[in-house]
Amino acid sequence: MNKNIQGIGMTSQRTRDRLIERLRVKGIRNVTVLEVMRSLPRHLFIDEALATRAYEDDALPIGHKQTISQPYIVARMTEALISEGIPSKVLEIGTGSGYQAALLAHIVEKVYTVELIKPLYQQARKLLISLGLRNVQYKLSDGTWGWENYAPYDAIIVTAAAPEIPNSLINQLAIGGRLIIPVGTQDDVQQLLTLKRTSEGVTQEKIEDVSFVPLVRG
Repeated sequence: MNKNIQGIGMTSQRTRDRLIERLRVKGIRNVTVLEVMRSLPRHLFIDEALATRAYEDDALPIGHKQTISQPYIVARMTEALISEGIPSKVLEIGTGSGYQAALLAHIVEKVYTVELIKPLYQQARKLLISLGLRNVQYKLSDGTWGWENYAPYDAIIVTAAAPEIPNSLINQLAIGGRLIIPVGTQDDVQQLLTLKRTSEGVTQEKIEDVSFVPLVRG
């Protein structure tokens, strides 16, 4: 890779530290999430032309009408995912830039990530391998189907808004597993939800209102 892993100027450690302080002010408390995000080079996951904005708390375009999510939202979703303990096996729907998968790969034992848009799938896979993340498996597919081969999962995280919760994802959760998903359309208020599968059924809890690009279906 010709990009600097450590980063200089606007991608320096001082710049990253300022982002982490902003996340703390906004209510992110999980030390593991904050420390991994402090060390993770977000500027590598966006176009070089946007590198000076990499550590702002904003969503940024990554092409193909997709975005890399706002750092606060990434942190909030990850914090919710691990709030009851570190899951061993996580399914991510919507690889996108690969940033969320990279964050998870530093925290959990195994990450399975699914992306429908081939150029994003190829780019993210290449980047994560170059960063030495060997505990991620990749699939080019419609994420609403999940990835049944490796189910059940301890947790599933969806990084784009679904108009409704896909039953296939709930069915691929282990008992006690958690699904973090934004639900709604771009015309409505979207809600970030936590669903938990129990032996009696599924419980649901709202985290907060959000704004995501729509989940692309094949």
